[in-house]
Amino acid sequence: MRREDGRPGPGDDVEAVLDELYALPPSEFVARREERAARARTRRRVQDARRIHAARRPTLAGWAANLLRRSRPDEAQRFLELGRALREAYTTLDPSGLKELSAQRRRIVSEMSRQAAALAREAGRPLSDAVQRDVETTLRAVLADPEAAAVWEAGRVEGVLTPPSEFGADAVAAVPPRRESTPVRTSRKDTTTARGKKDEEAERRRTEREERAARAREEARDAEKRLRERRAAREEAAAALERADEQEREAGERVAALEEQLTRARTERERTHAELGEVRERDRAAEVELVEAEREAAAAARRAARAERDNT
Repeated sequence: MRREDGRPGPGDDVEAVLDELYALPPSEFVARREERAARARTRRRVQDARRIHAARRPTLAGWAANLLRRSRPDEAQRFLELGRALREAYTTLDPSGLKELSAQRRRIVSEMSRQAAALAREAGRPLSDAVQRDVETTLRAVLADPEAAAVWEAGRVEGVLTPPSEFGADAVAAVPPRRESTPVRTSRKDTTTARGKKDEEAERRRTEREERAARAREEARDAEKRLRERRAAREEAAAALERADEQEREAGERVAALEEQLTRARTERERTHAELGEVRERDRAAEVELVEAEREAAAAARRAARAERDNT
């Protein structure tokens, strides 16, 4: 219902509409999106209509992730808190914390993905092994990437969310173990000189490692960006393919209906053609009978005339 001041009513708020759309199965998404966008345009809410129309249909994995977020709010909140703790531990490079949280992460990701599969199955849309792996990838991204976590927390995952490459599958391995050096008996001067050289060498190596790590992170970010772009293009192509399949199916149904009508029309034409032949035969027979009757009537009239003359 539209308010008197022209603002959207309770069922028209664009955020509520988007929440409604991303709660729907992918097969129902596009039709409802167009319906809601058309309603917004009718009510002259152009910006809302554009936002609604720009919403992308989620993949089956994205829908399952959203379903998990909405259906298990308490567990989802604990999962988000685990992600914040894991990211903080990784940032501070706490090996013991990373090891414990990584093990916890693997267990909870596996459990959460099983819950998503069960929810999808209950909703009548079971997940294949490949789709369930995509759900697991998305959940790992939620733990590793605050942007992915925000998308999932909003319940608006569109496709597979990919964890950052620099986060790694096992972040604990990134932390080098400490090594105890064996003391060597040397003079104080030699010790100072050797220590200086060792410090310089260590600094040089550390700088090189940092530079390599920075380049690797930059390359990883670029690769991840390209991957996301390719995924987006693939999902758009999949959506276009789905629309084309639907149009082909509708066209096929129309062709089948027209072919059925044509078959019925041909059958009717053949029947009427046969009836026309029968009517023509009856018409010719009636014409012959009419000529014969006219001939007999003329002959009878002549006989009657002669009989009349004979009587006179």
